[in-house]
Amino acid sequence: MGYGYVPLKDKYKNEIVPILMKEFNYKNIHQVPKIEKIVINMGVGEGARNSEIIEKHAQELAKITGQKPIITKAKKSVSNFKIRRGMPIGIKVTLRGARMYNFLYKLINIVLPKVRDFRGLDPNSFDGRGNYSFGLSEQLVFPEISPDEIKRIQGMDITIVTTAKTDQEAKRLLELFGMPFKRE
Repeated sequence: MGYGYVPLKDKYKNEIVPILMKEFNYKNIHQVPKIEKIVINMGVGEGARNSEIIEKHAQELAKITGQKPIITKAKKSVSNFKIRRGMPIGIKVTLRGARMYNFLYKLINIVLPKVRDFRGLDPNSFDGRGNYSFGLSEQLVFPEISPDEIKRIQGMDITIVTTAKTDQEAKRLLELFGMPFKRE
């Protein structure tokens, strides 16, 4: 999938903005909330002892997002977890622009319907400032990942950062994009 045409960006401009302006009585088009970035994070605890695991998961995350991840390191030592300061403990990718919209499209239309026993995302996972976070339990739900290549199942956290001031605005924005929230 190339990064030329972005269907969700057009949908945002042509359909979502007018709906939100009417619903929330915005005076200016710049008041309408938009998605700023999507951050995908994998906490790989065992990676501190085995750098091969970190490298493998970094390759998988690069395949999924189309962008090279950065390796996050421990900020301080924790003796109970046998972690020293500076050890690699996770992988992170921040998506913006066309890659962000393409990832969101893939997430809504391909990945989430593929999750086993999926009944919708929790509508209470907003942080109070219009950002939404949720987790996926395995990387196999992404079409780029072949089950034969996987040696270790690894979950990930996905945070969608919006410019919305309230959770209600952010929830409505994501609903209009097609995010499947559970009915309350």
